[in-house]
Amino acid sequence: MSAKPSSSVIRVADPVDTLRFMFAVGIECSCPVVDGNYRVDQLRDTGHYEMWKTDLKLVRDLGLRYLRYGPPIYKTWPERGKYDWTFLDPVMHEMRRLGIVPIIDLVHFGLPDWLGNFQNADWPDRFAEYAHAFAERYPWVRYYTPVNEIYVTALFSASYGWWNERMMSDSAFVNNVKNCVKASILSMRAILDLRPDAIFIYSESTEYVHPGSPDMVAHALFMNERRFLSLDLLFGHDVSATMFRYLLNAGMTAEEYVWFRDQKDLRSHCIMGTDYYITNEHIIRSNGTTIGAGDVYGYYVITRQYFDRYRLPVMHTETNRASKHAVEWLWKEWMNLLRLREDGVPVVGFTWFGLVDMKDWDTALTKQRGTVNPVGLYTLGRKPRKAALEYRRLVEQYADLPISSSKFPILTA
Repeated sequence: MSAKPSSSVIRVADPVDTLRFMFAVGIECSCPVVDGNYRVDQLRDTGHYEMWKTDLKLVRDLGLRYLRYGPPIYKTWPERGKYDWTFLDPVMHEMRRLGIVPIIDLVHFGLPDWLGNFQNADWPDRFAEYAHAFAERYPWVRYYTPVNEIYVTALFSASYGWWNERMMSDSAFVNNVKNCVKASILSMRAILDLRPDAIFIYSESTEYVHPGSPDMVAHALFMNERRFLSLDLLFGHDVSATMFRYLLNAGMTAEEYVWFRDQKDLRSHCIMGTDYYITNEHIIRSNGTTIGAGDVYGYYVITRQYFDRYRLPVMHTETNRASKHAVEWLWKEWMNLLRLREDGVPVVGFTWFGLVDMKDWDTALTKQRGTVNPVGLYTLGRKPRKAALEYRRLVEQYADLPISSSKFPILTA
């Protein structure tokens, strides 16, 4: 391994850096409200508020420039028209000094208390105001994820009843998706008003459901259509007749559907972020319950399904695995990614998520036990795991990899 960069040689990224493959890491920042109206805050629980300078230095020590980063929205946006940048200003300043290029997660599974939850029809319009204020405050930021993992946000909050509104119905699920996509579209337009070359990287969980018995084939087919709903509405892709009936029966109007379909012009500013974990494939059994399938198809097959549907540049925006499997998993995901590129899929970036270990994801954040999930490149004591050394080695070996074999005006204009 080469020597770590010192502060004397760290520089702001040159324009030519945008032509190189986007190696990234993420800092876990989920902040949903769970049972008991308890606010989860992974930035707090992983020590980031106290150790943010160390964390940013670790990003550069890994040889990385790109960082998926989500400011704590419930802290920075305490009420309409009022913003508190106290914590964020020095963090953003240090990113610029170190030459870190942030991909800003504006919403990561939670809203400020005053907005309630994702069923609130007013939040998309209010969120556009926040996005505009953020872009005005930090005009040098180019990359955004307006709403992270819309499908998971809706599934966990409005179908499983775990987070935020804690509802369990098709109408709540569709309303959550609809509001999250509308918020994304309105925020994109608000940011583009100030930063016309902004790029939006939509991190979304790439799912697949396998039928666990012959009588579950039709239901699995339905679920494998429903997984696309958030991106279909976001990218103006017409849904199937079955999905259209589902949307109408769940409360979406035909006029609302047409409005989403008419926002296709924003596609030219978008990268499809694909998140893939060992838990993304499921087997549905006759009684309606699901179990994990492991990586039956894997990142290659499932990402190819999403790319063939949307034909947008792709970034692998999330993956990790527990420390004892992490090095093997890192290379497995990387080999899948390289194969996709060789087969013509324009994959422009890769992300390990996250930089440090997380807490309580073994219960999807629903039980606050303080359980450490050893999925980070570093421990919560900021000690490197083997995966950190291996990721740095991978980044060094592929440092000159171009963003793609094809040209994309979205990145190179």
